[in-house]
Parts: sequence; C-alpha cells; structure tokens
Amino acid sequence: MTITGYDSTGQSTGENVLPPRQVTADDDLDAELIALEASVTVAAPVIVSPAVETVEEQVVRPFWRRLVTWRDVVAITSLLAVAIYLTAPMWLNLDHELRDDPQDQAFFEWMLAHGARVLTDGIYPFFSDRMNYPDGVNMMANTSVLAVSLPLTPVTLLFGPHVAFNVFLTGALALTGASWYLVLSRRFVASRAAAWVGALFCTFAPSMVSHAGGHPNIVSQFLVPLIIWRTLELRARGRAVRNGLILSGLLVWQAFINLEVLFMTAVGLGFFCALTAVARRRSHPGEAWRFLRALGVTAAVTLAALAYPLSVQFFGPQSYQGLSEYVRAFGADLASFAAYSQHSVAGDAAVAGRLAQNPAEENAFFGWGLVFLFAGLLLWMWRSAAVRTLGAIAILFAALSLGPSVVLNGVDTGVPGLWAALHSIPVLDSAVPTRWAMAIAPIVGIVLALGCQRAADLIRTQPASRGPVRVAMITAVAMALIPLIPKPLATVPMDPVPAFVTSGTWRAYVDDEHTMVALPLPDSAYPDPLRWTASTGQDLRIAGAYALLPAQNPQDPADRTAMFSPPWRPTSGLMTSIKQGNPIPEITDTRREMTLADLRYWKAAVVVLTPQTRDIEMLRTMSDLLGFRPTWTGGAWVWDVRPLVDNPDAVLAGGEPF
Repeated sequence: MTITGYDSTGQSTGENVLPPRQVTADDDLDAELIALEASVTVAAPVIVSPAVETVEEQVVRPFWRRLVTWRDVVAITSLLAVAIYLTAPMWLNLDHELRDDPQDQAFFEWMLAHGARVLTDGIYPFFSDRMNYPDGVNMMANTSVLAVSLPLTPVTLLFGPHVAFNVFLTGALALTGASWYLVLSRRFVASRAAAWVGALFCTFAPSMVSHAGGHPNIVSQFLVPLIIWRTLELRARGRAVRNGLILSGLLVWQAFINLEVLFMTAVGLGFFCALTAVARRRSHPGEAWRFLRALGVTAAVTLAALAYPLSVQFFGPQSYQGLSEYVRAFGADLASFAAYSQHSVAGDAAVAGRLAQNPAEENAFFGWGLVFLFAGLLLWMWRSAAVRTLGAIAILFAALSLGPSVVLNGVDTGVPGLWAALHSIPVLDSAVPTRWAMAIAPIVGIVLALGCQRAADLIRTQPASRGPVRVAMITAVAMALIPLIPKPLATVPMDPVPAFVTSGTWRAYVDDEHTMVALPLPDSAYPDPLRWTASTGQDLRIAGAYALLPAQNPQDPADRTAMFSPPWRPTSGLMTSIKQGNPIPEITDTRREMTLADLRYWKAAVVVLTPQTRDIEMLRTMSDLLGFRPTWTGGAWVWDVRPLVDNPDAVLAGGEPF
C-alpha cells in the first residue's frame, strides 16, 4: 500500500510516507472513521480527506515552512478582509448602531464595560446590580462573555464600549475563519484551496452573518475547531494528562464565551464518541480505553473549574429555569432551507421576514443552489461512511431545528416536530430550537471542502479529466455560493448618550446608594440606558434592565422561566404603555402612591427623560404623578426625587397642571 505525502502547499511530493505493509479490509474503514471523528460535531464539524489520512506522517519540513506559507497568508488575509467588509458600516459610522438588533448590541456593550470593571475595580464577576437594581442580574445566567470582555479591557477603557463592541464582532469573525482554515488545512485536507472554501462557508454562512447582526458571542466560534482537534488527540498513547488538560482549557474558555455553542458541540461529540467506539472496536483495540482515560482527565478538570460558576448560573440569585414557552417554540420554517437570507445578495427581506422570527435568527437559509450541490456531493461521495454520516447528521439537526411543531411558509401544519419531545427537558429547555440549523452550515462547509479535495485528487491523478473536473467543480460551487454572498451589516443612527451622562452631571445627584430611573425603563424595546451606564464604566447604576431574568410571577411563585425584562411594576408598566401609544389613564392618588413606592424600591435619585417618541406624554404624566415639573439639564428632562425617596414621611400630591 503506497500513500503519497503532500508538502505544505498541498502538492504531491511523490514520496511514500509509510513503509510497505499488508493491506487489510479495515484500511478504508479506518480512513473514514478518522473523518467521522472530526465530522460529528454540532457547532463546527470537520472531516479528513482520504488523500491526507496520513497527515500526521507527512514529510518533515523546516518549522517555519510548516507554520505558514504564502498560500496561508493569502487565505487568512482574505478571511479578515471579508470580516472587515461585513462590519465596515460600523467602523465608518461610529455614531451608528446595528439596525436589526440594537438591543443586543447595547447589552454586549454593557457586558464589555462589566468585564473592564472586573479588572479595574476587582468586582465580583458573576453578578451585578449596576442594572435592574435592587434585584440585579445573574451574569452567568446571561451571556457575560468574560473570556472576551476581560482581554478587551484596554480597548474598552481607551476607546469606550461602543468601539470595543466593533472590535469584538470583527475579531470574532476573523478569528473564526482563521481557526477553521488552519485546522482544516493542517489536520484534515491537503488542498489549501479546499480548506479555504470550507473555512469561508463555515465562517460566513447566512446563519453566521445573520447572528453577526447582534450576537457576537454566537459567531465567536474560533475555539470550536480547536476543541474538535484536541478531542481527536485524546486517542494518543501516553498523553492522557497532557491532552486532557489542553482540551479542558479550551472547554472552560468557550464556556465563558457562549455556553450554547459549547453545549451543541458537546452533543455532537457525544454522537461521535458512540459511533467511533462501536466502529473501531476491532481495528483499534485499546483506543477507546485511551480515549476514555484522557476524557476523564478533561471532565474532572473542566467540572472542577466550572462547578462554582455553573452553580451560580443555575442556583444563584436571579437564576431562572428555562426559557419561556414562546421562545421554546421558535423553530425554523421548513421552507427557509431553500430560501435566501435577506443578508445575502439573492435574498428578499419580505420573504425572509415571513420565514424567520427576526433578522438575527435566519438560521436555515441555504438556497436551492446549495441544497442541490450538497445533495450532489453526498451522492458523489456516497461510498464514504463519513460522508453518509454527515448527511444523516444534517438531517437530524434540521429535524431538531423545526421546533415543537412544523411550520411551512409561515403556516403551522400541526405536525409535531422532534423537538416536541425534548423542549421541556432541563438544560434543553434553555435552547432555542431554530439555532440547531446553525450546525448544518459547518457540515455543508466541510462537505464542500471534502468535495473540493476529491476534485483536486482527480485532477492530479487523472490528467485526462483535469479540464472537465475543474470546470464542473468551480461552476457548481460558484452557482451555489455566489447567491449567498453576504451584504454588509445594516446600521442606523443611534440616539447619542445625553450630555447629562457624558458630562458627569449625573454625579451631582446619583451616588452609590441611589439609582437613575430612565423613562421608559430599559427593556428590549428601549435599551439605550444600558449604553448610558456602560459609557460611565458602570459607575452609574440604573433601574430596569434588558437581560434574562426570572419571571417572579406572584400568581405562580414556582414559575421561574426567563423573561427579557424585570417583573412588571406600576410605574414601568405605565410608561411602557404610554410609549407604545396607548391612552394616558387618569392620574389618581392611588397611582401616585404606587409611583412613590416604585421610586423607593429602586432607590431613585433622579428620573430622566430624553427626547423620543411620545416624550411629551410621558413628561406630563410623570409631572402629574410627582407633583412638580422637571428641569432641562444636559439634554434631558430631570426630576430630582431624592427628597421624596429619602424622606419616609413624604407623600405625593397633585401639583399644578402641566
């Protein structure tokens, strides 16, 4: 059996890198199982091309040649260029915010400020009362991205959380692309072009671009390829402790970026381990034991490191138990798999809007061209068990993504989905089913890389078919991927932080024993106050929040499902209702008493209203409730309520009509 080695550019060396040995019936299976190990992962699967099944035994070259080549530089630079192309509107307009998901951008800017404060002030990292005072926010139960916010502290302190967010998002995309390319090209395919195609799609698939519109934590998948690679290394002889420690470090790091991606990766690797243990038990005796021993080291170290943070997440203050039934019903529309995302050049916003819950959750938009290409590649390489397994996993993830009830073209068919039997299971009840479709994109990317590698092998080994194979592969890939070319992220002008905050005027009113109450109170529809407090380095504490918080339903004390805002209070509910355009109710003494109780609950020092939709209605209502008019200070109407809040004998009475 002769196996040809490849140099760092992917060209054949013409050398036999293995000594002659007896060929066995298990040889082809072994190559496919190596591929399967790398492929069965939810968040980011990879695959080994049969042409490079001996990549670990390639011809030894100088370190610098093995580390990087000009092809690597071109590939990684191009991935960085695409990341910059996508985020360019954010860099060119620093006074803008993301159009599709401004609330999550404000949330992550607040989290970046929290990370900086952890380092500069030494505060407790897993809980904060800088918003939603006095109840606070469980930082582990939310996506606190500490593994990113801590390293970005210098950027946050020097340029502010808004610029730090841009660095976060652009860097997440660029690093994910580079990581995929390096792992694919070093471990799983010989062709640099094949690795580049796979990395390009895995990083900039429509689902990734969709989440880039507000979820930098989800597109930060640069550790996933490394986790897969190091999981494969657990099989190595005599390195159980070393490999286990390396993998556990990656897992802990990923846990503090996004637990959802880590959870999906773990589920996929669970399938991989079971399939591998069965299929390789005869050809590789003892391998399963080596793997389990190293995995035991990984599990012990990882659980020890995450035991306390996870206990805070699931049992600490402001922890919750699963997402609401509404969110758990978010499934991918069956028709969306063949449609084009509005973030792609071939997409239509009206069609995509009908098939997805919102622009940031277009997880299953592949388009007919890619669906046909993917099916064609599966048939072309059907003899490979790894390829068949990838196809089966893609179908499984698609079924999971449909949610508890199958929806077709926006119409609920009434047919129960696979998720109907899973969505109430603890831990799974915190997953959004439509996001399982994100896992299909890496599978497609890996099949594309494998197909390109096989085409390269045919071109090299069969010169007579070189032209037709090259034309057919380039044409098929181009027809499938060109319609998916992403459009730059859309931005809109954001309301500036009022001078009352930026000038520090607020410090004359708010100390560490009081808060600022913004009108309306911050929630998913009005996240601006999160950006205000972030701009002060979280020195300013606010009432209200946009975060995942327990329901605290007084009619059902056992209900602790997650909400995206604090529990309803009379004043916050009234202002939100007015902002939404509802009529102003009669202001009575009872309402005034409830408002005073709310202000004391929040320990308010000032109530602040900035110019916005229906600001006059809110201004008149709050003035009637408090009995006095505000002052215009630093671009905002300000009511100083300290005499009312700090004096237990104070009462509110109707004042002069506004």
